Amino acid sequence: MTIKKKSLTLLGAAALSLSITGCGVFDYLIYKPDIPQGNYMEKQQVEKLRIDMTKEQVEYVLGRPVLRDSFSDDTWYYVYHYKSGRDASIIHKELILNFDGDKLTEVTGDYELSADFNTPLEQSRLPEVNMPEDDPLIPEQRPEAEPLVEEQETQPETLSEKFE
Repeated sequence: MTIKKKSLTLLGAAALSLSITGCGVFDYLIYKPDIPQGNYMEKQQVEKLRIDMTKEQVEYVLGRPVLRDSFSDDTWYYVYHYKSGRDASIIHKELILNFDGDKLTEVTGDYELSADFNTPLEQSRLPEVNMPEDDPLIPEQRPEAEPLVEEQETQPETLSEKFE
C-alpha cells in the first residue's frame, strides 16, 4: 500500500472512532426529559390517613391507586417511579394499603405515617388554636381608596353631531 492509502485509512479509522466515542463525550449536551410514573404523593397526604377510614375517604386523600389486587379488592398499591433525565438517578416509592371490607386496617411502604394514624377519624380532633373568646376575628378594613384617574362625565353624542 502506498503512503497515501495508509494515511487515508488511518484518518478514516480515527474519524470513525471519534464519532463513536463522541456520543458518550457530549452526552451531557443532549436533553433527556425526566420520566415520572405512577402516584406522586406528598408527605402531608400520607399523614392524613387514619385507621378505619373508608375506601372513598382514602381515595379522596390519595387519589386512585395504580394497582388494585385483582383477586381481592382489599389491597391497594400506590407506586411512584421517577427517572431523572440529567443523571439517570431513580426514585422508587411504594405505599400498600390493606382494607377489611370498607375500612382501612394497615398501611406499609416507604412513607412515614403520622403519630395519629391509630386514632380513628371520628375520635380525632382539630388542633387547638389559642384565640381570645371575647374578640371575634374581623378582617382588616381597607382605608377609603381614591381612584387613580379622575373620570369625566361626558354627554352622549347624537348621530347628527357625530358626522358633522
